[in-house]
Amino acid sequence: MPRFHQLTVTEVRKTIRDAVVVSLKPENGGNFDFIQGQHLTFRRDFDGIEVRRCYSICTGKHEGLLQIGIKKVQGGAFSTWANEELRPGMRLEAMEPTGAFHIPLTPEDPKSYLGFAGGSGITPVLSILKTTLVAEPQSKFTLVYANRGVSSIMFREELEDLKNQFMHRLNIIHVLESNAQEIELFQGRVDAEKCKALFDHWVDVESVATAFICGPEPMMLGIAAALRDHGLSDEQIKFELFASTQPGRLERPQSTTADAAEAEGSVKATITVDGATQTFDMSRNSTVLDAALDNALGAPFACKAGVCSTCKCKLLKGQVEMVANHALEDYEVENDFILSCQSFPLTDEIVVDYDQH
Repeated sequence: MPRFHQLTVTEVRKTIRDAVVVSLKPENGGNFDFIQGQHLTFRRDFDGIEVRRCYSICTGKHEGLLQIGIKKVQGGAFSTWANEELRPGMRLEAMEPTGAFHIPLTPEDPKSYLGFAGGSGITPVLSILKTTLVAEPQSKFTLVYANRGVSSIMFREELEDLKNQFMHRLNIIHVLESNAQEIELFQGRVDAEKCKALFDHWVDVESVATAFICGPEPMMLGIAAALRDHGLSDEQIKFELFASTQPGRLERPQSTTADAAEAEGSVKATITVDGATQTFDMSRNSTVLDAALDNALGAPFACKAGVCSTCKCKLLKGQVEMVANHALEDYEVENDFILSCQSFPLTDEIVVDYDQH
């Protein structure tokens, strides 16, 4: 299961005024052999409080580099520190790369891909785009990149270089909210209506094999709805939600199970983490993750918002209510995998294994 490793910062450079690209060198490079579209979970102590944050890898697999993009978030402890104080030579702690925002690539099979990114949502999409264009030399990629204005376009120069390098295989459409565009369609917000217009005039959506979407949830839902309306199946639409758009901890809604809502008392929990198993009583109003952490089991976690899948584990016995899921695929849920940060027990006994993932 994932553990934290030391990485040395080799370079920190600005990509826009409030975002940096951080180059990292792991002590053991084999632990960080990533798949395009994956992310790293970092941790750092701020005045005695441990903060964990996920940042997507923005490099292609062929580049031999490990880089992440960190956009400064208002009030964000880690992102502010990274943008203002992080320097080459400093060390960071990070888990091995994780995430399912990718598909297998087949060099002999030419395909057409479509990517949508909003703001710093470009980081995993950039990794996917660069890797795909090299690994599948006959495939094509169209990127629709939404930003407030020209000054907020992360990786602007790099994207232009890629467009020149893959002139006949890469199409980039910038949609800006504030700056005037020569084509009116490329101004405003990317929503379902904007997507319909793009599909009618600029994007051959019928030829798309897979669409990748990363950005704020409202934007992603509108794009996904438009894609489905134009014939794409759920299997052809891959999501990566911003963890920063979720609150630090979600409030538990009223349970949809009457018996569970009325039930009181404790639950017998048996939890396995990294080969160690403990059995203890836990509250019905506690998540599986919090119960594990309260009992000194080093369960992995990052966002605690059901977004990053770091806390994924397998439910071997009992039932839970997973109140939010922005990370697990349907087949994973059907095979009894849960996000422990969002799962509350519904039965008198549960058995969970973090080592199965």
